[in-house]
Amino acid sequence: MEEIAELKRRLAEERPQAWDAFPDIGLYMDQIISYMPRQLIHFDEGESLTSAMVNNYIKDGMLPRAEGKRYHRTHLAYLTAICALKQVLSVKDASSLIAAGTSVPDKDAEALYAHFCRELDAALNETAQSLAEDVGEEELPRLALALALRSYADKLACQRVLEILQERRPLPEKSKEKTKKCPKSENE
Repeated sequence: MEEIAELKRRLAEERPQAWDAFPDIGLYMDQIISYMPRQLIHFDEGESLTSAMVNNYIKDGMLPRAEGKRYHRTHLAYLTAICALKQVLSVKDASSLIAAGTSVPDKDAEALYAHFCRELDAALNETAQSLAEDVGEEELPRLALALALRSYADKLACQRVLEILQERRPLPEKSKEKTKKCPKSENE
């Protein structure tokens, strides 16, 4: 089936930009908003990133503040992760996961983003490999059910792991006044 072959191809090939491929100059909010749809696979218009969403992520402590109204590689990396994770997790759970990653000693934004990209690559490849291009139309409901149930199982496991992580390493409540400062990369 042509559509499944195209889906498989996109899952196998399309990836977010690497850290070094991000713009090396600060971007304004409108540039960030227009840049981000290129970072993840989309099949329809769906919900797109808005400036209000970016501001809320900053207020919630998920995203560092802009530097003089400019956003850098670190912001693009965080936003890519946030936009992917919020497709399957609540904003609260995505925030907890990001906070757990940023609390790892000696891990900067570039290293965390590289890890995120490797994990995303593995997940997309695994799903692409599970798709048979010669699937018939009558088999589409069965394929959709299998994918949905795998998502369900993965989400259950993810939620439990997040609970265990929270039990072992309670994250401090973020105050409105205390927000993260955007760490600069050597390349900026």
